[in-house]
Amino acid sequence: MSYEKFIAKRYLLSKHKINFITIISFISITGITLGVAALIVVLSVFNGFGSLVTSFLMNFDPHLRVEYKVESNEDYNKLKSMLNLTPDLKAFAPFVSGKVLAFNQGITEVISLKGIELKNADAIYGIKESILFGKGELNQNDETPGIIIGLRLADKLQVLVDDTVTIISPAGIEKVITQFGMPNTQRFVVRGIFSSQNNEYDEGLAFCSLDEAQYLLGYRKSYQGFEIKLNNSANSFNAKTFLSSKLDENIFEINTWYDFHKELYSVMQIERWVAYILLSLIIAVATFNILGSLSMSVIEKKRDIGILRSMGSQEKSILKIFMYEGIMIGLIGTGLGVLLGYFICFLQFQYNIYPLDPTQYKIDSLPLELRIGDFFVITGVSLLLSLFASLIPAKRAAKVDALQAIKWE
Repeated sequence: MSYEKFIAKRYLLSKHKINFITIISFISITGITLGVAALIVVLSVFNGFGSLVTSFLMNFDPHLRVEYKVESNEDYNKLKSMLNLTPDLKAFAPFVSGKVLAFNQGITEVISLKGIELKNADAIYGIKESILFGKGELNQNDETPGIIIGLRLADKLQVLVDDTVTIISPAGIEKVITQFGMPNTQRFVVRGIFSSQNNEYDEGLAFCSLDEAQYLLGYRKSYQGFEIKLNNSANSFNAKTFLSSKLDENIFEINTWYDFHKELYSVMQIERWVAYILLSLIIAVATFNILGSLSMSVIEKKRDIGILRSMGSQEKSILKIFMYEGIMIGLIGTGLGVLLGYFICFLQFQYNIYPLDPTQYKIDSLPLELRIGDFFVITGVSLLLSLFASLIPAKRAAKVDALQAIKWE
C-alpha cells in the first residue's frame, strides 16, 4: 500500500473523536448508500414490469410481420425461400386480418378477426397454452367451421364452447349497396376461449382458419402478409435488417414486436430514464457533502500538509491523499448501497414483502428483474460523482504553501 493510501485511510477511519467533519462524512456515506439502493430497487421494478408487459403484449404477437404494402404478383415460393433464410427462424405462416361484426342473439360486437394457417398456429401464436375452455382446435371435420375467441369477448357475446357465432364482414359492402346483395357472412362454432393476459386481445380478437378469413375479408387466395416467430425475440431487429435487405421496400413493410406497440415501449423507456435521473440526484447531493467534508478536512489538516511538503512530498502526492479519501467515501457508500439494494430485492423474491392484488395487476407480487448492466451503470455513476466531488478540495490541498502551513508551529 502506498503511503498516500495509508494516510487517506487514517484520515477517514482513525478518528479519535467525532467532529463536524466526521458527521458530514457519515452523511455522505448514508446519502450514497440510500441513493444506490433506491436506484437498484426502482430500476429492478421497472425491468420487472417492462418484461411483464412485453410478455403480455407478445403473447399472441409474432416476432416479425411482413405485410404487403400494395397488391403484388410476387411468387409465393420465391418469397417463402427468402423467409426461410431469416436468421434464428422458428416458423412462419401467411395470415389475413380485419375488422368484422360478431353477432349472437341480438348482441353485436366489432372485433378483429385473424385467419391463420392451422399447421403453424401453435408454433407462432401458442394459442393452446392460453386456452381456458375447450380444446382450441380449429381443424374440426364438422360442416360449421370453428373459431377461437377471448374470454372478455365470450362474456360480451354470452357464448360458451360449442355455441355458434355469426361473423359479418364489411368486405364488398359497395356491391351490397348498389346490387342489393348480402355481405359476406359465416356462422362459426366456438371451439375454444382463451385468456391472453392482454385485455385488448381478450375482448376484441378471434382466430379462425385462413381459408374462412380469406373468404370473409375478401382476400380470395391472396394474403395480407406473413408472420414470423424466432427462437429468440432478441434477434428480431437483426432479422428485420436482414429481410429489409432482401425484400423490396416498395412492396413489403416489415415490423418487429417492438413496432407493434412502439408508443407504449417508448413511454416505458422514458419513465425508466426519468426515474434513473431523479434518483441519481440523491447520489449527486451526497457527493456534494463529500466536497464540503474534504474542503474542511483540508483546512483541518493544513499543518499535516505543510509537514508532508517539508519532508519532500510532491503536490501530486498531496492530491492523491485527498482524492483517495473522497473515493473511499464513495466506495463505502456505493458498496453498502449495492448490498442494501440487493438485500431488499432478495426479501421481495423470497418473502413477497410487497404483494399486489392479482385481480387488478394479474400478478400477486411486485415484479423484479435484476440486470448486470444496471449494476455497472449505477456503481459507475456513483463512483464517478465521488471522484469529481473529491477533485476540487484535493487540488486546493495540493496548492497549500508549506512554509505558511507550519510557520506558527
